[in-house]
Amino acid sequence: MAFRTFNILPNKRYMPLVVTTALFFLLFGIGSIQFEGFGSTRVIANLLTDNAFLMVTAIGMTFVILAGGIDLSVGAVIALTGVICSVLIQHYHWHPLLVFPVVVLLGLIFGAAMGVLIHYYKLQPFIVTLAGMFLARGLATTISEESIAINHKFYSRIAEFGVNLPGNAWVGASTIFVLILLGLAILVAHYTRFGGSIYALGDDAQSAELMGVPIAKTTIGVYAMSSGLAAIAGIVFSFYTFSGYSLAAIGVELDAIAAVVIGGTLLSGGVGYVFGTMIGVMIMGLIQTYISFDGTLNSWWTKIVIGVLLLLFIGLQKFLGSEVLFKRSPS
Repeated sequence: MAFRTFNILPNKRYMPLVVTTALFFLLFGIGSIQFEGFGSTRVIANLLTDNAFLMVTAIGMTFVILAGGIDLSVGAVIALTGVICSVLIQHYHWHPLLVFPVVVLLGLIFGAAMGVLIHYYKLQPFIVTLAGMFLARGLATTISEESIAINHKFYSRIAEFGVNLPGNAWVGASTIFVLILLGLAILVAHYTRFGGSIYALGDDAQSAELMGVPIAKTTIGVYAMSSGLAAIAGIVFSFYTFSGYSLAAIGVELDAIAAVVIGGTLLSGGVGYVFGTMIGVMIMGLIQTYISFDGTLNSWWTKIVIGVLLLLFIGLQKFLGSEVLFKRSPS
């Protein structure tokens, strides 16, 4: 008689997200048991506040990786955005509400230009965005090598705005903005044609083109979105530091990629969730918080643990990428 086959991972697309979410609650539970005050709303609120700019960056990186690409320029775009904001506000006395649309538009144009090079000239995203990283960082350094403090009433008012939560927790304007942005990103990813095109492009570009997916529009759009969100992250970061500095956000692009992978998005593209990226960012912040509460561990342990998690999740991706079946003999 013929053997029957069973797929032991019927919902393997959701497996990385499930593992990521379970890992977050496991780490949070361990910290709550070990340290007094760890399991509080204040810790959660601080995680969101301290990692708000990284979360914005990682959302854009999620869309790029879902489309089968990569963007190494986001950290430099954050720095360039901060420098431009600080110069226009402090030296030219522009109001921040006039500066913000300008820098976001510049970010969109910058990303779209990289998308054009990637699609029409068939260049590797790694090389194009690496060149974009050097260009943006060089422009930021050319504008100003020194840190420029931002001293404006608008910044002070926004920094003071927030909501008090039970447990002595406080959620600021940046956190509220990022949560709203996260909701919009989820809607774009799962309930718009553009989001569907991104998933189709990352899953199989040739099949997507045969199905009528606008490859050029999607590719250019996803890199424009990534740089635009990086510019927004630069604005959020400027509220966090009250300054602009050309050497800011070095390595943030790698942190964003790590958060996306830990969040369950496959590096090969086509599978992943924006919500998972948020959990990935929270896990990375939670590791740093655990080390801070412990007080005896070197901060470099954060990088070590994140590196181990990356290897584990890449291994999980490899495992889920193959067909895992077993055979069972009939009785």
